[in-house]
Amino acid sequence: MWWLVFLISLFVGSFLNVCIYRIPRGESVVFPPSACPGCGRRLRPCELIPLLSFFLQSARCRGCGSAVSWRYPGVEFLTALVFTGLFLRFGWPDFLFQAVFYAVLLVIFFIDLEHQIIPNRLVLALLIYTLLLRFTEPTIPWPTALWGGLLGGGLFLLLAVVSKGGMGGGDIKLVSVLGLWFGWGHLLLLLFLAFLAGGLLGGLLLALGLKKRKDGIPFGPFLVLAAFVVTVWGESILGWYLRLSGI
Repeated sequence: MWWLVFLISLFVGSFLNVCIYRIPRGESVVFPPSACPGCGRRLRPCELIPLLSFFLQSARCRGCGSAVSWRYPGVEFLTALVFTGLFLRFGWPDFLFQAVFYAVLLVIFFIDLEHQIIPNRLVLALLIYTLLLRFTEPTIPWPTALWGGLLGGGLFLLLAVVSKGGMGGGDIKLVSVLGLWFGWGHLLLLLFLAFLAGGLLGGLLLALGLKKRKDGIPFGPFLVLAAFVVTVWGESILGWYLRLSGI
C-alpha cells in the first residue's frame, strides 16, 4: 500500500510546485493551466508526469529550451517521502489528516526558502484546518493546545522585539499555529530541534564563508523540518530523554 501512497504523492507534489511558484506572485493556483515560465507555452500532459518528464526532457523546456529548475522534481520527491513516512507512521486513514497539514507546510518551506516570506493565506489555512480538527478530532486537550499557541507566539514575538526584526511576523504566526497543533510539550521539543538545526547550519555557512553574520536565514524551513521530526519520532525522542534523565 505504501508504494501507492508514494506514487499518488508525486502528483500531489506536482501541484504543490504550482502553489510554490504562483502564490508569492499573487496568481491563481487553478487557472490558467501549467505553462513554461520562460516562453509561456502550455505544457502537454506528457510533460506533467512527475519526475519522469523532467529527466526525459533533459531538464529543459521542449519549446524554448530554457532550463527547468531542479526544485520541481525535488518538491515532488520530497512530498512523496513525507507522505509515505506519515502513512507508515499513522496508517490509513489517519495519515490523511496529517498529509493535508504537511502539504501546506511543504509549500511554506519552499516559499520561505526562496522568497524569505511566509504568506498569510497559508498560515490562515493552517489555522482554520487546525481549529476544525481540534473541534472534530480532539487528539490533545484544549488547554494544552491553547497554551502551545500562546507559548509559541509569545516567545517568537519576544524574540522579534529583542532582535529588532530578526524574527519575522510570518514565523510568529506559523509557530503559534504549530503550538495549537502540537500542544505546548511537543512544541518545546520542536523549537529545540529547529533552533539546533538552524544554529548548526548557520554556523556551517559562516565557517564556509557562504553567509555573513548580518545575512538573514529563513527560519520557516527549520520549523517545518522540526515539525515533521516531532510528528514521526517525537514520542520516541521524549521517551528516550525521560529515560536518560531518570524522570
